[in-house]
Amino acid sequence: MRPDDVREVLTRPLACALLASRAPARLAYVARDGTPRVIPIGHHWDGTRFLMFTATDAPKARALEARPEVALTLDTEGFPPRALLVRGTARLETVDGVPEEFLDASAPAGAEERAAFAAEARSLYRRMTRIAVTPEWAKLLDFETTLPSALEKLAAARDGGG
Repeated sequence: MRPDDVREVLTRPLACALLASRAPARLAYVARDGTPRVIPIGHHWDGTRFLMFTATDAPKARALEARPEVALTLDTEGFPPRALLVRGTARLETVDGVPEEFLDASAPAGAEERAAFAAEARSLYRRMTRIAVTPEWAKLLDFETTLPSALEKLAAARDGGG
């Protein structure tokens, strides 16, 4: 997928709403033992990359160093489902302290709650691993105007287009 095509998907109104959502992303990767993993994780969209954070010795960090290819999903509850699907390559960096992007991604929304969460996080983490994923492929599904490719083919065949 060309970068311009990825940008076009990510700038659609539904994609922007999902990117701004406080709902956790679902990060898919391959663990060190070769088995697939999908985990919920707080995310911060900085306009070009997803930023996620973890402990420096977290198993997912070691797995992503070995196999950095990932998939991310941001979606909604309810029907019809709305989902932004992304694929990319994770880039890891150790950062000192607790970055504001981590707090943006993970802290409760209220000022007092955020302050308490930040204090607790700062007491736990001297350093964190930043996981940055720049989308290399993206698809937006709203199940009204955009569908998974297999369903698109079935609908086209039904309607005489294939």
